[in-house]
Amino acid sequence: MTYEQTVDWMFNQLPMYQTQGASAFRKDLTNTHLLADYLGNPELNLTCIHIAGTNGKGSTSHLLASVFQEAGYKTGLFTSPHLKDYRERIRIDGIEIAEDYVVDFVSRHKSFFEANNLSFFEMSVGLAFEYFTSEKVDIAIIETGLGGRLDSTNIVTPLVSVITNIGFDHTQYLGNTLATIASEKAGIIKPGIPVVIGETLPETKPVFEETAMRNGSEIVFASGILEDLPSDLSGDYQFQNKKTALAALNVVRGQGRFSIAQTDIEAGFLNVVRHTGLKGRWQQLRSNPTVICDTAHNAHGLTVVMAQLKKQDFEKLHIVMGVVNDKDLGEILPLFPDQATYYFTKPNIPRALGEKSLKAEALKYGLRGNTFDSVPKAYAAAIENASPNDFIYVGGSTFVVSEIL
Repeated sequence: MTYEQTVDWMFNQLPMYQTQGASAFRKDLTNTHLLADYLGNPELNLTCIHIAGTNGKGSTSHLLASVFQEAGYKTGLFTSPHLKDYRERIRIDGIEIAEDYVVDFVSRHKSFFEANNLSFFEMSVGLAFEYFTSEKVDIAIIETGLGGRLDSTNIVTPLVSVITNIGFDHTQYLGNTLATIASEKAGIIKPGIPVVIGETLPETKPVFEETAMRNGSEIVFASGILEDLPSDLSGDYQFQNKKTALAALNVVRGQGRFSIAQTDIEAGFLNVVRHTGLKGRWQQLRSNPTVICDTAHNAHGLTVVMAQLKKQDFEKLHIVMGVVNDKDLGEILPLFPDQATYYFTKPNIPRALGEKSLKAEALKYGLRGNTFDSVPKAYAAAIENASPNDFIYVGGSTFVVSEIL
């Protein structure tokens, strides 16, 4: 198979949460352990940092990877979802895994994948772990896909576990209270392994403290970090992600396994995009009119993004918006400004909510605009209608952002 055929097979033959939703969610790690054993347990050879959380885990992962790269270490980075190309999920020193490696991995193991009904994400985890091991990375930054306790990445034993924050998202899988969701995320805390907590709420802090105590794990709260280093990641929400990354780096530096200077941290924070290729986080696409896209898609993330949006200087505001069909619109639509022209659209995935349904729901909250049957059409209309001093925001879903990048 070619690379395109291989990726199409991975996307379409087996469950993929990014496009299919509930059918891709696994209830246990049986298949993950089966795959790891079959591959010779590559995860046992990895020195890694494991990151979970509702929001910010991608940015935090990239911040950490950038610092390790700046310090001269060969750095693996596993994140999800991707925006344009599957290979964005698996990088070493910012360079995406080669197409040939993906094709070879799948072709060698395809019969095993089919015989054991492995999911898209399980295959991806196996690929990443085998690749990082074969390339002998010095450190691997591993981001969970969904949750923590039952996530396929949760077979690693890291130097430090990191939980960025807890908010309401994927409640059909993780629970409908903050404490329950926190308990699922806290499932990445391992016996004797320190854990860094980025943000806490009254409902979540006791969960983390109890889980850490039960595992004999040191717990570090990023709220104790007072530094605010400049970064090329300009979203207001990056303030907390930077603190979380700094807290994790302090733990790792204290372990004596890696030599990371303050200058490495400062340069790493300033060069995240150049080092790691991170996209879609308050990313400016053009000027006159200003166009910003952001992948924030739940109430926790959108609250901060909408607050930053309201601080911008513009004559008129245009918002290109699309969402997936399992999104709780009652949670997110009230966060969007009613003084804007909306371009309701439908991202090109099976999980997408139809643009007319989105418009009807948005109207209940005073959000008005027209519908477009594709993201490119909605974006083109916004560009055409906007004056040089206007502002265009593109978001609501990772998939909307991916189509215009």
